[in-house]
Amino acid sequence: MSRLGKQPVKIPPGVAVEVSGDTVSVKGPKGEDTWNCHPAVQVSVEDDVVKFSRRTEEKIARSMHGTARQLVQNMIVGVTEGFSKTLDIIGVGYNAKMQGKKLVLSIGFCHPVAIDVPDGVDCQCPEPTRVVARGVNKQVVGQFVAEVRAVRPPEPYKGKGIRYSDEVVRRKQAKSFGS
Repeated sequence: MSRLGKQPVKIPPGVAVEVSGDTVSVKGPKGEDTWNCHPAVQVSVEDDVVKFSRRTEEKIARSMHGTARQLVQNMIVGVTEGFSKTLDIIGVGYNAKMQGKKLVLSIGFCHPVAIDVPDGVDCQCPEPTRVVARGVNKQVVGQFVAEVRAVRPPEPYKGKGIRYSDEVVRRKQAKSFGS
């Protein structure tokens, strides 16, 4: 038995969880989220908890048991508290700004880079060198932030680039000439 999968997920007050077939829907104060569960895992709602069980003992059922539980847990946290990721932009003249539904980055290229903000993600630039993405779905927020970071990842010599706010970039020493 999966140690994580056998633990039930508590439903906080103000959150509604519905299971119809293999589709799990969660509604809360911050929004709503749906997910199609793997057919090898059975999801049931009893009182104020969500329980998970395997339909078979195949390898895919064992591997999806704990995964399904954690994904539903993340959905409940998302509709109650939400998820947030922060990026810092390091470099002289590097900045970001919002133009409608696009994030425009000026990061040392000869042209500005425009990235579409996906539905379900609220992106803000409280400072020109900081980007904050918030949303209900942890995967969508994380994927968007990873795509923004991939435009100019931090380099190890000067530390310039886009990095997570809690990321530590190990600096390298440049070549030294002389004896």
